[in-house]
Amino acid sequence: MAPTNRTPGKASSEAAVEPFKRAVTGCFKAIAGVAEFEVTFSSERPGLSPGRVRLSEPPRRFTAHDAAIVRGQADALALKLACHNPATHRKMLPAGDTARAVFEAVEQARVEAIGSNRMPGTKRNIAAMLQDRYHRSNLADITERSEAPIEDAIALLVRERLTGEAPPREARKLVDLWRPYIEERAGKDLGRLAASIENQKHFGEIARHLLSSLDMGEDSSLDTENDEEDDENQGGAEEEGAEQGQSKQDESQQGASESEAMLSEEELPLGEIDADAAPPDDMPDGAEPGDSDEAAEPWQPRPPVTHDNRGPEYHAFTTTFDEEVHAEDLCDPEELTRLRAYLDKQLSHLQGVVARLANRLQRRLLAQQNRAWDFDLEEGVLDPARLSRVVTDPTAALSFKQERDTDFRDTVVTMLIDNSGSMRGRPITVAATCADILARTLERCGVKVEVLGFTTKAWKGGQSREAWLAAGKPAGPGRLNDLRHIIYKAADAPWRRSRRNLGLMMREGLLKENIDGEALDWAHQRLLARTEARRILIMISDGAPVDDSTLSVNPGNYLERHLRHIITEIETRSPVELIAIGIGHDVTRYYRRAVTIVDAEELGGVMTEKLAELFAEKAAAPVRGRRAH
Repeated sequence: MAPTNRTPGKASSEAAVEPFKRAVTGCFKAIAGVAEFEVTFSSERPGLSPGRVRLSEPPRRFTAHDAAIVRGQADALALKLACHNPATHRKMLPAGDTARAVFEAVEQARVEAIGSNRMPGTKRNIAAMLQDRYHRSNLADITERSEAPIEDAIALLVRERLTGEAPPREARKLVDLWRPYIEERAGKDLGRLAASIENQKHFGEIARHLLSSLDMGEDSSLDTENDEEDDENQGGAEEEGAEQGQSKQDESQQGASESEAMLSEEELPLGEIDADAAPPDDMPDGAEPGDSDEAAEPWQPRPPVTHDNRGPEYHAFTTTFDEEVHAEDLCDPEELTRLRAYLDKQLSHLQGVVARLANRLQRRLLAQQNRAWDFDLEEGVLDPARLSRVVTDPTAALSFKQERDTDFRDTVVTMLIDNSGSMRGRPITVAATCADILARTLERCGVKVEVLGFTTKAWKGGQSREAWLAAGKPAGPGRLNDLRHIIYKAADAPWRRSRRNLGLMMREGLLKENIDGEALDWAHQRLLARTEARRILIMISDGAPVDDSTLSVNPGNYLERHLRHIITEIETRSPVELIAIGIGHDVTRYYRRAVTIVDAEELGGVMTEKLAELFAEKAAAPVRGRRAH
């Protein structure tokens, strides 16, 4: 027999983490009540999307406590899938970023409490997940409410009422800072939640009333008539999914406790699980999210044409502290270079995808150019087709040709990116990368591109509010914050000189409030000053305008009313073509031509498709209310 290095009878060993992954996968499917579902493990933040869940990638060695953390992430996502109806949730979402964050955190606390009350193993897993999350949030030493996220405090108080579990030790300071304020104003609402834990609609109505009690939202007249059939179906699905999960849960706990391991420390923030991307169970076959006649946020729909969109009452208390600034003036070149390198590193895997989309866009745009030439000219490019005349007749003059200018090249595109705090993280990173790649692509095609951003200089009003306080707090001050409008790339600046500027969006502390109306008007006025025949404005945002300082002393719809007025002016009276892309929030209630995406990673594909559609000779009519995939 020939010599060999193989050891007889020794089977190939399997990595210790693989059995753990299989156990977590089976447990997830059992709790969620799904037979076919893609469960992946990666270093990115855990999240849920249609047909797919992403969990943290366990390293080679892990402890039992670390295993409980990743099981807690899986349990939370599975319970969201089993016990949460996205359509009902969208109907009840309040306005305002803070109110939305609280509402979503409370709903996540509800679904986690359902599983915790039914399955002791799930309760331990979720407790371990929360303990780890708040341990890494560095909230144990906070002393002021301004440093403590109120949505986390409310969610932990709701969890305490629903399960009897005290807040994690690392989050007790956070809860103690807010507990007197919340208990005094909304204690009765908290006490009513437990009785409606199994009914998402009733629970959401109480949560909306809780927001109203805390002066964080309007006590809207939601339809209180229950759809008994839907409620029974939902409750039955929750019971079935949770009961089926008991056996798998115990199995995964036993298997993981016998392994030693350490999980990746990816956060699973409250209210940021993207389970709403999953289509509702009662959606017709072949339908896509957003195909229904109802808007994603129907309680605040786009107003009819007859709605009063006048905005003469909008004004700023002072514009002295506003600034329009170039990105390179906000930090030194060395820091810009470092931030750009950080941006490239964050999305190194995504750049290839968006680059392929950009190349596809370039091919489509170049294919639409109808090249036309003028012949028999005295100067220009030598026409080789006419050289035969010179050979046959040496006295004949050389013939030249010249390409005519095309309308395609006489175009400028402005990308206006929301630089508010709610865009922090993956949305702003993807937006910056897409703007960078699309600017380069369009420049290759002869289309000029401008990249702008908008935010405020400070939280809670800045110098404008200080001036208002010094003036004796006059009534009706109007906009009460300092604007910061940023020019990342001017239309006439080459891409190679501006590429580094986009890294500024990664700078800590840059992203603050968003006053969309004035930013949109600013970008629009810049486009009107351009000489190109065709001007396109793309607005990229993740929600309605929010500035706490302004809204605290003006009507609640002050900023939104002005935004609607500016949009109407552009869409009805301006030669500028306006497109809006909403990240995670429905913007079709504001814009005629709009698309909503549920994941920031879809932004590159949506932008390239919308641009290709615009540049097409016969662009298809824009689809209202459809969510992109």
